[in-house]
Amino acid sequence: MECLFCKIANKEKVADIVYENDEAVGVLDIEPVAPGHTMILPKVHAENILDLPKDKVELVFVAVQEMTQKLQEIFNPDGFTIGINHGKVSGQVVDHLHIHIIPRFKGDGGKSIHSVVDNSPESLADIKEKFK
Repeated sequence: MECLFCKIANKEKVADIVYENDEAVGVLDIEPVAPGHTMILPKVHAENILDLPKDKVELVFVAVQEMTQKLQEIFNPDGFTIGINHGKVSGQVVDHLHIHIIPRFKGDGGKSIHSVVDNSPESLADIKEKFK
């Protein structure tokens, strides 16, 4: 398999790795939208969150937490946007799970994840019913 993020996570391709634990690495995004914009890459190939083996989830998200703390200490941002683009329609470009950690600063012009518009005609009650 020729997966760019697998190669980076397993150090077969050079990248700016700024964090590592047994299950994940943190790399600086090559097209950052803010200073310190980092991605957490699982070392195991998983196309998305549904493919990530359950026994890997904890340390991948520990990496997110620890990297966020590190970014807080270095850049002292006013907040963070932390997210996963799952599938092409959401903006996923590389088919390997990666979690973006984006330091946010007052007045940076960025939007929240709530900028996605719900055009569904279904009521909240109808949607809740689907979970039964």
